[in-house]
Amino acid sequence: MTKLSVNINKFATLRNSRGGNNPDVVKAAIDAQRFGADGVTVHPRPDERHIRYADVYAIKDIITTEFNIEGNSQEQKFVDLVLDVKPTQVTLVPDALGQITSNHGWDTIRHKDYLTQIIALFKKAGIRTSLFVDPVIAMVEGAAATGTDRIELYTESYAHEYAASPEKAIVPYQKAAIRAHELGLGLNAGHDLDLQNLQYFSRNIPHLDEVSIGHALISDALYLGYENAVQLYRRQLQ
Repeated sequence: MTKLSVNINKFATLRNSRGGNNPDVVKAAIDAQRFGADGVTVHPRPDERHIRYADVYAIKDIITTEFNIEGNSQEQKFVDLVLDVKPTQVTLVPDALGQITSNHGWDTIRHKDYLTQIIALFKKAGIRTSLFVDPVIAMVEGAAATGTDRIELYTESYAHEYAASPEKAIVPYQKAAIRAHELGLGLNAGHDLDLQNLQYFSRNIPHLDEVSIGHALISDALYLGYENAVQLYRRQLQ
């Protein structure tokens, strides 16, 4: 079964909007695992507007499943954090400074030399690596050339087109998934996957190892309850 990693950034956003420690981000990580998630994802940014670097260290102490840290490896502070914490997986995302949310994958051809170097650094430390990429065959092939362990398909376009035509929306992702498998890459996916589109995606994408979901799951949890939301999302992957 495809693994579900819960991105808990939104808990930190809510906490930071008021100050103090409510909601408790560490407890959110503990509960995600207790409620059935296969992993926890965080995406610290340089301005610490949601997950703080101190949160990452605190969460590392309580992880019993997989720990995935996403971020921009062009920030030295991020690189140092990952090498110190040594999560299960690091997902490299080409974010710009101050970007609200991730909105594109790597150009793995243009940035091949840089990505090859930084991936080798993380892999030497025993950390599984994943590159955030668009569902474009050339970018998948470029990712394989960097030595990365996995890719994470950026699924915003799938989510956007799903309502009009699921069959059309899924095609580039199917092709990218098949090519990734041929090249020996593991396959993750994330961004705007939700209870409406997740099951169709997971049933039609071969070799899907993991999905990382945060915004939609936490939004649903406001109405459904956190434990129930985690279970409902896992059910879509069965």
